[in-house]
Amino acid sequence: MSASQVNVTPAAAQRPFFVGLDVGGTNIKIGIVDNAGQTLAYDSIPTEQERGAEDACVRMAAVVRQLIEKNGINAKDVVQVGIATPGPMDIAQGMILRPGNLPGWHDFPIRDRVSHHMGLPVTFANDANAAAYGEFWSGAGKQYHSLVLLTLGTGIGGGIIIGDTLVEGEHSCGSECGHILINPAPDAPMDSLGKRGSLEAHCNATAVVDRALAALGSATVTSLAKRRAAGVEITPRVVAEEAEKGDAVARGIIMETGYWLAIGIVTFIHTIDPDAVVLGGAMTFGGYGSEIGRAFLEHIRDEVRPRLLEPLRDTVKIEFASLGGDAGYIGAAGLARLEYQKKR
Repeated sequence: MSASQVNVTPAAAQRPFFVGLDVGGTNIKIGIVDNAGQTLAYDSIPTEQERGAEDACVRMAAVVRQLIEKNGINAKDVVQVGIATPGPMDIAQGMILRPGNLPGWHDFPIRDRVSHHMGLPVTFANDANAAAYGEFWSGAGKQYHSLVLLTLGTGIGGGIIIGDTLVEGEHSCGSECGHILINPAPDAPMDSLGKRGSLEAHCNATAVVDRALAALGSATVTSLAKRRAAGVEITPRVVAEEAEKGDAVARGIIMETGYWLAIGIVTFIHTIDPDAVVLGGAMTFGGYGSEIGRAFLEHIRDEVRPRLLEPLRDTVKIEFASLGGDAGYIGAAGLARLEYQKKR
């Protein structure tokens, strides 16, 4: 069994059921989810992107059939599929365009090919948007009417939900939260797309590592130097470990990340006025489960609050996500459910 937790049996589940597919550069997460957002069945397969997108569609369909049979699910109860992929994409046409971590999958009609192999209608979404919907429907945001999700990791993903509406934009680039400008200085750091001063450039994993390496190049005393001297690669996880042990430099690196994240969050709150901002992804520094993760979140709140308009200071919540790596496939299934309901 994977980290995903199957939490309902077919007999106890609320019908109809929906398939959620979350396609990443390394793995594809596949779940069957009931009408209440509970997982009935789950599997994960390697993406093997070098085999091509069509091959992946065939394999995803095969796994769904296996999950249905293995778990005693009536295939007639499975009514729609949701698939989430990295961008860029043309959502209206169901096309995955030129995803950086899926070379060879360019300009591929993934929505219609998945539908062909599964024999079901398919809803197509950006992976970060799907994760946002997962948290909104079944995770940390389920008590809220609207939210912004930021996924922190190698990049900064984002998703915006207002009511039951996912903000996708006219050109399938809505909710690209990581690319907002937060620092117009000519020497601001550059992100993966060559743009200076973006939220991603200041808050992604590379930014954390760059701050750590800069500290190591100074005369500052830090336990990170001992880790590096021992041959350990400096990563955000290593920075978090040393911060948790009390290293002031490592802690400062994390708090600076929180500062820049707060600047972006203020813009999102003033633009959207959501119920909550939810932070997920691999780089939450341990989240609620660690002292440094909790301090990171509290620092963000402290930096955001005085910058907000008065009516927003005590109303908009800033929380960690709760679904972890399951948010994408659950959200993809939830978006399929939403489209299915609109057709009824």
